[in-house]
Amino acid sequence: VQLVESGGGLVQAGGSLRLPCVGSGATFSIYSMAWFRQAPGKEREFVAAISWSGGSTPYADPVKGRFTISRDNANTVYLQMNSLKAEDAAVYYCAADPAGAAATATRFYGYWGQGTQVTVYS
Repeated sequence: VQLVESGGGLVQAGGSLRLPCVGSGATFSIYSMAWFRQAPGKEREFVAAISWSGGSTPYADPVKGRFTISRDNANTVYLQMNSLKAEDAAVYYCAADPAGAAATATRFYGYWGQGTQVTVYS
Protein backbone atom coordinates (compact mmCIF):
# COMPACT_ATOMS: atom_id res chain seq x y z
CA VAL A 1 0.00 0.00 0.00
CA GLN A 2 1.38 3.38 -0.98
CA LEU A 3 0.18 6.97 -0.77
CA VAL A 4 1.98 9.67 -2.73
CA GLU A 5 1.33 13.36 -2.19
CA SER A 6 2.35 16.16 -4.54
CA GLY A 7 1.49 19.76 -5.28
CA GLY A 8 3.31 21.44 -2.42
CA GLY A 9 5.51 24.46 -2.93
CA LEU A 10 6.11 28.11 -2.20
CA VAL A 11 3.08 30.39 -2.34
CA GLN A 12 2.38 33.97 -1.34
CA ALA A 13 -0.07 34.61 1.47
CA GLY A 14 -3.57 34.82 0.05
CA GLY A 15 -2.72 32.41 -2.74
CA SER A 16 -3.91 28.88 -3.47
CA LEU A 17 -2.51 25.39 -3.84
CA ARG A 18 -4.08 22.06 -4.72
CA LEU A 19 -2.59 18.93 -3.22
CA PRO A 20 -3.37 15.57 -4.82
CA CYS A 21 -2.71 12.24 -3.11
CA VAL A 22 -2.68 9.08 -5.17
CA GLY A 23 -3.09 5.69 -3.54
CA SER A 24 -2.05 2.30 -4.85
CA GLY A 25 -2.06 -1.24 -3.61
CA ALA A 26 -5.53 -1.19 -2.06
CA THR A 27 -9.14 -0.43 -2.90
CA PHE A 28 -9.04 3.17 -1.69
CA SER A 29 -12.52 3.89 -2.98
CA ILE A 30 -13.85 2.24 0.21
CA TYR A 31 -11.34 3.89 2.55
CA SER A 32 -11.68 7.09 4.51
CA MET A 33 -8.98 9.55 3.43
CA ALA A 34 -7.60 12.51 5.30
CA TRP A 35 -5.03 15.28 5.34
CA PHE A 36 -2.90 16.14 8.34
CA ARG A 37 -0.11 18.67 8.68
CA GLN A 38 2.93 19.15 10.84
CA ALA A 39 4.84 22.38 11.33
CA PRO A 40 8.38 22.45 12.79
CA GLY A 41 8.34 21.86 16.54
CA LYS A 42 4.62 21.03 16.59
CA GLU A 43 2.59 17.85 16.70
CA ARG A 44 0.89 16.49 13.63
CA GLU A 45 -2.62 17.93 13.43
CA PHE A 46 -5.80 17.09 11.63
CA VAL A 47 -6.77 19.24 8.63
CA ALA A 48 -9.64 17.50 6.80
CA ALA A 49 -11.10 14.08 6.11
CA ILE A 50 -13.56 12.51 3.70
CA SER A 51 -15.54 9.32 4.17
CA TRP A 52 -15.55 6.55 1.61
CA SER A 53 -18.82 7.86 0.14
CA GLY A 54 -17.82 11.51 0.26
CA GLY A 55 -20.85 12.20 2.42
CA SER A 56 -18.88 13.23 5.51
CA THR A 57 -16.15 15.88 5.32
CA PRO A 58 -15.02 17.20 8.71
CA TYR A 59 -12.56 20.09 8.81
CA ALA A 60 -10.33 21.56 11.47
CA ASP A 61 -11.57 24.97 12.62
CA PRO A 62 -8.53 26.94 11.35
CA VAL A 63 -9.16 25.83 7.75
CA LYS A 64 -12.96 25.88 7.56
CA GLY A 65 -14.17 27.99 4.67
CA ARG A 66 -10.72 28.08 3.06
CA PHE A 67 -9.81 24.43 2.39
CA THR A 68 -11.85 21.81 0.53
CA ILE A 69 -11.25 18.06 0.50
CA SER A 70 -12.58 15.96 -2.35
CA ARG A 71 -11.99 12.58 -3.96
CA ASP A 72 -12.54 10.90 -7.27
CA ASN A 73 -14.21 7.51 -7.61
CA ALA A 74 -10.95 5.64 -7.64
CA ASN A 75 -7.81 6.29 -5.66
CA THR A 76 -7.12 10.03 -5.51
CA VAL A 77 -7.96 12.57 -2.82
CA TYR A 78 -7.43 16.31 -3.19
CA LEU A 79 -6.96 19.21 -0.82
CA GLN A 80 -7.79 22.59 -2.34
CA MET A 81 -6.25 25.31 -0.21
CA ASN A 82 -7.35 28.92 -0.76
CA SER A 83 -6.56 32.15 1.07
CA LEU A 84 -3.40 30.65 2.47
CA LYS A 85 -1.89 32.15 5.59
CA ALA A 86 1.59 32.00 7.09
CA GLU A 87 0.28 29.65 9.77
CA ASP A 88 -0.72 27.11 7.11
CA ALA A 89 2.95 26.44 6.34
CA ALA A 90 3.75 22.82 7.18
CA VAL A 91 4.42 19.41 5.75
CA TYR A 92 1.08 18.03 4.60
CA TYR A 93 0.44 14.30 4.89
CA CYS A 94 -2.18 12.15 3.25
CA ALA A 95 -3.59 9.23 5.24
CA ALA A 96 -5.98 6.34 4.66
CA ASP A 97 -8.27 4.41 7.01
CA PRO A 98 -9.99 1.20 5.90
CA ALA A 99 -12.90 1.87 8.30
CA GLY A 100 -14.15 4.57 5.96
CA ALA A 101 -15.75 6.86 8.56
CA ALA A 102 -13.73 10.11 8.16
CA ALA A 103 -12.07 9.97 11.56
CA THR A 104 -10.16 13.04 12.72
CA ALA A 105 -7.48 11.46 14.92
CA THR A 106 -4.16 10.13 13.70
CA ARG A 107 -4.56 6.82 15.56
CA PHE A 108 -7.28 5.68 13.14
CA TYR A 109 -5.07 5.97 10.08
CA GLY A 110 -2.77 3.08 9.31
CA TYR A 111 -1.44 4.26 5.98
CA TRP A 112 0.52 7.46 5.44
CA GLY A 113 2.27 9.24 2.62
CA GLN A 114 5.72 10.78 2.80
CA GLY A 115 4.41 14.34 2.95
CA THR A 116 4.67 17.43 0.78
CA GLN A 117 6.01 20.78 1.96
CA VAL A 118 3.87 23.90 1.82
CA THR A 119 5.63 27.22 2.44
CA VAL A 120 3.70 30.47 2.66
CA TYR A 121 5.45 33.84 2.44
CA SER A 122 4.12 37.34 2.92
